[in-house]
Amino acid sequence: MIKPAREYVIATRKSPLAMAQTHLAKELFERGMPDAIFRIEKMVTTGDKRQEWSLEKQGGKGLFTKELEDALLEGRADFAVHSAKDLPSEMPEGLALAGFLPRQTCEDVLVLREGVEKPKLIATGSPRRRIQLRYLFPEAEFTEIRGNVDTRLNKIARGDADATVLASAGLNRLGIESWEGVSFRKLTLDECVPAVGQAAVAIQCRAEDVDTFAAHLDPQTATAVNLERAFLQELGGGCQVAFAVNYVGGKLRIYHKQCGKEVRELPELYVATHYEKIAAKLIEQLELKDA
Repeated sequence: MIKPAREYVIATRKSPLAMAQTHLAKELFERGMPDAIFRIEKMVTTGDKRQEWSLEKQGGKGLFTKELEDALLEGRADFAVHSAKDLPSEMPEGLALAGFLPRQTCEDVLVLREGVEKPKLIATGSPRRRIQLRYLFPEAEFTEIRGNVDTRLNKIARGDADATVLASAGLNRLGIESWEGVSFRKLTLDECVPAVGQAAVAIQCRAEDVDTFAAHLDPQTATAVNLERAFLQELGGGCQVAFAVNYVGGKLRIYHKQCGKEVRELPELYVATHYEKIAAKLIEQLELKDA
């Protein structure tokens, strides 16, 4: 008698970027677990429903994850696919991160309306991006923007603002290399330090199922994002905090409104086993705990 294939249900948001990331995860697990079947379950989160909300004022952490986490806890899904930067620092009891897909390029991209070289009005709801962009464009004013990637690109093209900022990884995953009415300029990691977990796709599951999925995920990405999230855990940062940490290529970049930008060289082997200690020590050195 042939044993029926084990089916795994994947929880995801409905946005084009979320779906692109989910298909990457599905393909990865299908290669690593060829005897299993993977089915995608699309869900709408509070953040998707409340397009009129300011993420800075409401607090963006958890707005794009809670419904997916509820599906895991209630057994309606087996694992969830998240943009790692959307994940709150605290995990609901019973859930855990199994790991991450291989991380793509982490940089932000400045999206300029065609013909604009120095934007006077920049649309971004991120304090992290806004404050760092002031170093590049000290005379610019800022406004908020919401919507999927294509919605934001169209808003800039039609003149709602002179510029916005998008993650390079998101554009790459959507296959967007150009867009009518706008031009792209990649910001260096030193110009604009990315958000914690930016460009990483996280796989979240019930704690008892971690071993089922972890072996198929990327340890190098886990090393980097675990370090970045350790800072988030210590500081309790969220979308309403002008704070950023990025670790790539053995180099740790930190941005915080209290200390500005800091860079440290850290070997990956040490980071992999000491990320919590590293975060705690640097936060103490930079006097950020009570910032």
